Amino acid sequence: MTRYFPAEWHPQQAIQLTWPHKETDWNWILPDIQSLFIEMINIITQYEDVILSIPDEQTANELSPKLTKQPFQCRFYICKSDDTWARDHGPIGVFENKKLVIEDYIFNGWGGKFDATYDNQISDQLFQQHAYTAHTYENHNFILEGGSIESDGQGCLLTTRKCLLNTNRNASLNQAQIETYLKDALGSEKILWLRHGDLLGDDTDAHIDTLARFAPNNQIIFQGCDDKQDEHFDELQAMKAELSQLTNTLNQPFTLVELPWPSAIYEKQDNQRLPATYANFLFINGALLLPVYGVEQDAQAIKVLTRALPNHKIIPINCATVIRQYGSLHCLTMQIPTAEQLEVN
Repeated sequence: MTRYFPAEWHPQQAIQLTWPHKETDWNWILPDIQSLFIEMINIITQYEDVILSIPDEQTANELSPKLTKQPFQCRFYICKSDDTWARDHGPIGVFENKKLVIEDYIFNGWGGKFDATYDNQISDQLFQQHAYTAHTYENHNFILEGGSIESDGQGCLLTTRKCLLNTNRNASLNQAQIETYLKDALGSEKILWLRHGDLLGDDTDAHIDTLARFAPNNQIIFQGCDDKQDEHFDELQAMKAELSQLTNTLNQPFTLVELPWPSAIYEKQDNQRLPATYANFLFINGALLLPVYGVEQDAQAIKVLTRALPNHKIIPINCATVIRQYGSLHCLTMQIPTAEQLEVN
């Protein structure tokens, strides 16, 4: 195949973020989320660049003194934004003949739940501002969020039926047509569909990046649930059973790694359950950023990932603030791959 959709642990040129500002839904806890972003940027720039979309020059002037000097840079680009979820409004990077193609899909606010007018323009604006080291930009007339798909870098794509087949996305297309489109656009050979898996408080219609993630050495790291009294138990047990039946492009089963189930966390204002998940981690160059929530299972999640990923430093980041807007760490980020070192397992 000439198109290649790399795994997230493929070498990266940068991590893309969109700065939270007073016009976003973060306004009520803005200092808390901005502090979290500064922490993330100061960690990521130890390993690679950050591409940061900001609303205006004043933001850059105020933010720059708060960033520590690191081996890599945080690069500012002025773009209007509705919200901060770069995983879903950001581009998807694929390779064609070993050259990076920036694919820009339609982001419709997770099926029209939220306005995404500005967010839907960010990837184009960043490409025009030369934020990416890329050969080509493609605008796709297809609704797709980065959090809804996982690539193993070996031709497999993992997703959920609840999201990609939802009528609030590409309603005119059936499953076969969606598969054909994704295989053509991304170069995928095999698409794996999960029927089960969902988290209360999740606005995305069951994004795969909250549930199950590809990892090096043919692994799938997934969010387990061992509490029979928890309302997620049956659904996540059914997802685990599905995962055990999946095979890669060589028809080999995956090695499953189960993450512990975090204690239930509720929003204080309305007592709504928040979608805490350890599966929403982010691979960066040489490390993995793990969302933790200040609960007792955090330590076990770190141990599980340390064993599963011996070549990555596991860096926990407290994301208790992030889940108050019903996402987590991975949802805030989008990796931009580099064309260097294409042969990566």
